[in-house]
Amino acid sequence: MDRTERFYKITQLLGARDVVSREALLDELGVSLATFKRDLEYMRERLHAPIIWDRERRGYRLRKQSPHGARFQLPGIWFNSTEAHALLTMQYLLAHIEPGVLAPHIESLKARIEALLDQGDHRVEELRKRIYILSQNARAVVPRCFAIITTGLLSRKRLRIHHYNRERDEQHEREVSPQRLVHYRDNWYLDAWCHWRDALRTFALDAVRKAELLDKEAHAVSELLLDTQLGSTYGIFSGQSTEIARLRFSKTRSRWVANEQWHPEQHGVLDSEGRYVLEIPYADERELVMDILKHGADIEVLAPETLRQRVASMLSTALARYNHS
Repeated sequence: MDRTERFYKITQLLGARDVVSREALLDELGVSLATFKRDLEYMRERLHAPIIWDRERRGYRLRKQSPHGARFQLPGIWFNSTEAHALLTMQYLLAHIEPGVLAPHIESLKARIEALLDQGDHRVEELRKRIYILSQNARAVVPRCFAIITTGLLSRKRLRIHHYNRERDEQHEREVSPQRLVHYRDNWYLDAWCHWRDALRTFALDAVRKAELLDKEAHAVSELLLDTQLGSTYGIFSGQSTEIARLRFSKTRSRWVANEQWHPEQHGVLDSEGRYVLEIPYADERELVMDILKHGADIEVLAPETLRQRVASMLSTALARYNHS
């Protein structure tokens, strides 16, 4: 536990018992005697903690009145960026959840998260006013479809889904064995074994118009194969990475992009002119092209040539539309 947690633990132990031995405190805190003495000194001198050593009872206890006359107050608990994001995101999701099978359990979970956010000097109402979790480009999923797909996933049963292909403007019926749900860029996706294609595929749940639970055991796919086929590529599209994209950003944009993670296996360096050169593996170029285009003139595709030409073609098409407007 970190130092602030130790402060709370010490206060909790002393508040729950009349006297606490040094050995009991060291055992509960899991620290050395030297560390404990430093913590105790800090609490007494900086936080005005009324902690005294009772010689007769051979232990520490709280004195009712601080010798300095100041009110004893522990510092408010705060969270690092990952913890704050996780708690506030859970609070946001629970606040917007639709009635369903989890409804009886949601209120107690919401209360526990609120209690965590409401510790110390930082009141939860203040957090709501000062910190926002914003979703971008989230697409709605049919609640009933989500419930059926989740049931099939956890009970290891096959599903029959009607999936809309936006690119072709077609709807297809597929029998699939669900493997895992993925929440990616504020949208839900299903990694599944497609029995029609006899291969792994990823389906956007917002494009599932209908779902039916089948009385058939799902085809099992190993985690290694899932990660190899779906986890190694760039973005959400399936396929094992076969190409390496080499991208170069302008000097100005590099100040931001050099700190971004586009892919777990990426490699980036600054060239002699301070431009960030990023290499990332990919199998399907569609999502990568969209991410490249959003950087406009601040990015150049160096390799492979097929990707470079694809981006150049799309930029030329866009320019032609503006020239004819």
